[in-house]
Amino acid sequence: MDDTKRYTLSKAERLNSYMLIEKLFAGGSKSFPAFPLRIVYMPVEGDQWPTASLLISVPKKRFKRAVKRNLVKRQVREAYRKHKSILTEVLEAKGMKLVIALIWLDHEIHSTEEVEAKVVRLLQLSAEKLS
Repeated sequence: MDDTKRYTLSKAERLNSYMLIEKLFAGGSKSFPAFPLRIVYMPVEGDQWPTASLLISVPKKRFKRAVKRNLVKRQVREAYRKHKSILTEVLEAKGMKLVIALIWLDHEIHSTEEVEAKVVRLLQLSAEKLS
């Protein structure tokens, strides 16, 4: 079988644990922006979690219409799905697991290419900080 990468984002990789989300935003996590996004991440312990769990947040305060919020979430999710290996390779080498939240900061919709570039930048910065 050939060694082609699979660019997937499974249901298990999506963060939906209320307890972990509370811990992530309560403190003890690291964050930094790459406008129009901010990444918040925190290492976790345990075998039940995937290498990296993702939460995407587009506040109603930024976009009143759900259609626009969903568009931005789709853009961010797609960019993360394509480039998550930047971060997961570092995590697997160190044997770490991470909880990640990507939060939208702007009141405007940006092009998919720009969103993808910012997601890549955030993943590279967090990978550098972890290694």
